[in-house]
Amino acid sequence: MATAYLDGRASAKSGFWTSGHTPTLIAAFLYFDLAFMVWVILGPLAPEIAATLGLTPAQKGFMVAVPTLAGALLRVVNGLLVDRIGPKNSGTISQLIVITGLFTAWAMGVTSFAGTLALGVILGFAGASFAIALPLASRWYPPEHQGKAMGLAGMGNSGTVLAALFAPGLAKIFGWNGVLGLACIPLTLVLIAYVVMAKDAPGRPAPKSLKHYFLPLKTADSWWLMGFYSVTFGGFVGLAASLPIYFTDRFGLTPVEAGYATAACVFAGSLVRPMGGALADAIGGVKALSAVFIIAAFALVGVAMADNFPTALLLFVIAMLALGTGNGSVFQLVPQRFAAEIGVMTGLVGMAGGVGGFYLASSLGLAKQWTGSFAGGFLIFAALAIFALGGLLLVKGKWRATWGTADGVKI
Repeated sequence: MATAYLDGRASAKSGFWTSGHTPTLIAAFLYFDLAFMVWVILGPLAPEIAATLGLTPAQKGFMVAVPTLAGALLRVVNGLLVDRIGPKNSGTISQLIVITGLFTAWAMGVTSFAGTLALGVILGFAGASFAIALPLASRWYPPEHQGKAMGLAGMGNSGTVLAALFAPGLAKIFGWNGVLGLACIPLTLVLIAYVVMAKDAPGRPAPKSLKHYFLPLKTADSWWLMGFYSVTFGGFVGLAASLPIYFTDRFGLTPVEAGYATAACVFAGSLVRPMGGALADAIGGVKALSAVFIIAAFALVGVAMADNFPTALLLFVIAMLALGTGNGSVFQLVPQRFAAEIGVMTGLVGMAGGVGGFYLASSLGLAKQWTGSFAGGFLIFAALAIFALGGLLLVKGKWRATWGTADGVKI
């Protein structure tokens, strides 16, 4: 069995696959993957739900945004739990809550807009899996492999692809409420695998008093990292939740066709997350993020002006490739600065990403209702990417001068 980095025995020169615990890495990915699948499941189902319940564009946007916001807030709770009871126990509890909530929604039925919001809050526990899966994997690996470990575990956001691919087709056969019950089956199977395979890394820091968990917020670095992730992950998850609505409303695609188009975009962003971590390991997170913000901003501006489906689809794929790379890059930086607070910082940074996704999804719905077009929402988010680039250029010199890079880890 590979020894853990935090156990103090793994050589700094160990190869990636021998420096950590592979079964735990796989378990973290599977848990994260299925959790993300159900976290955004209201997005692919939104056209059918909206038609059944008679929702306005703003209500549709808010419905798909609520799980994102709930997940953001619950990530802080999960970050605290990880440092208190360990990631494995935290993940087990969270998964049980999600399965119970989905089963109840399926059995009782969701018949109102308020009901969709209540379900969205429960699905937030799935989105909060981020604050569990990443430290579960990360604590087994040394600094030079953090980008790859967190990138591979974080590639579980590919679960959004599963939701986009299968939820609309299953809804056509079983009804959208039936999809909620069907989702419980793979969730339960993965929970069993997670309990068997996952193992908490040795050498976990002793629990601190509650106030110590929030000490990182006294540093500007934590706020910058949170801001950067609110753009990269916020853009990724906001688009993953909103694209089915966009494609059906803007170009008249069927829910199934919109699901396939969304899956293509989300797959691109998910695939490159570990590559983003590896790229950041190789050239530094600052350089990688600089390119990410520029490309994402240009792609989103292009989307706002696109007047045909092929052009919009291509630009969304480019944007998702950039944002997915950015997700991996941010989490190459977090452990370098906050290694001792990785659990709570994963929760805080993840929370910021969820808030960014809530803003994008809800703003697109509001833009559509107020102006008749989604363009305004895309343009504002592109401006946020440029603002993030400016902030990164402002702090990069200080980070490179003051962060510990004795092991040759690039910032």
